Amino acid sequence: MKLPISYNLRNLAVRKTNTVMTALSVALTVAVLLADLALINGLREAFTATGNVRNVLVSRKGATSELNGGATRQQFQDVKFKPGLARNASNEPMASLEFLSVVLLKSTDTGANSNISLRGLLPAGVELRDVKIGEGRWFNPGQREIVVGKSTAKRYPEARIGKQIRFGKGFWTVVGIMDAGQSATSSEIWGDLNQFASDFNRDNQLSSITVRATDEASVPALVNSINDDIRLNMSARTEVEYFTAQTVSGAPIQYLGYLVSVIMAVGSSFAAMNTMYASVARRAKEIGTLRILGFSKGTIMLSFLLESLLLSGIGGIIGCILVLPLNNVTTGISSFASFSEVSFNFSLTPGIMAGGLAFALFMGAIGGVFPARSAANKEILTALREI
Repeated sequence: MKLPISYNLRNLAVRKTNTVMTALSVALTVAVLLADLALINGLREAFTATGNVRNVLVSRKGATSELNGGATRQQFQDVKFKPGLARNASNEPMASLEFLSVVLLKSTDTGANSNISLRGLLPAGVELRDVKIGEGRWFNPGQREIVVGKSTAKRYPEARIGKQIRFGKGFWTVVGIMDAGQSATSSEIWGDLNQFASDFNRDNQLSSITVRATDEASVPALVNSINDDIRLNMSARTEVEYFTAQTVSGAPIQYLGYLVSVIMAVGSSFAAMNTMYASVARRAKEIGTLRILGFSKGTIMLSFLLESLLLSGIGGIIGCILVLPLNNVTTGISSFASFSEVSFNFSLTPGIMAGGLAFALFMGAIGGVFPARSAANKEILTALREI
């Protein structure tokens, strides 16, 4: 014979204060965990959305990022005529020599200056990326014009169409806002390679080379050809691999979030345990009566455990609701590789929310199993005599 779930729901309703406090404790723990997972997921999506499976990033051997890539114009000439490179409509190799630096902009969120990636590239570099102009137009080669990513334009008032940004040897006019979806490219500022190189006195020592293979199957051969070329002394890897590695920037936040969640989970489990022990103490006669009516120890234990799971489940649902407003909120984090800020959106997926609910139920199980066992093991006569 089983006890109906309505019995557990009624008991939770009777103890409103304890139920609310314990559920909120679980909810806050789940909310912290979900916020951390949504942040890391958003960062991962931004970086993985940036790379193209056919694009290969080339830099000097030992370089950890494009910022210290050290590619030269001569190396670019050698690389762009490697076999296996795709060609555009003009029958030119799809290859771009690029320059990467940073510029300081004042954030609307904090009021503090942040490093923003500044990329100088050739016209082919634009063609190599899945980017379109959302507002305005593309920069003209040879002019002191720039386009900014939509995330940068959103967070930094200085980086909007018609505004001028000072860096290098003078002012640069924002003529367009580019839309690169959720990718990290939306956090960059683009301009003409030769103009940037001249302003930063880097005419020959630039950053990296990006090329596109004819098809996905020819990518490994192209990568090996560049890596094995002793004369070039350069390192190649796919763009996807490079940007996936950049997610290391979020690792400290991820671990800190896990640590805080675990600490809070211990507290929430004790809160649930305390609530259930108090319930067992107050319902001693009720437990004795249930035993007289023929309910087994296993049934009573299962009923109290189910009550703890219901309590934590309610808390888990509240936690999911609390963190929902964060979904698609834009934020930024500094990349340890490029020392510049990457803007991205919190990404709260159904899978993450399901994980949060499972975490809440786990806390409920830990907090409920011992009180449930205590209730089931009460002797009938002893329970009936308790006040």
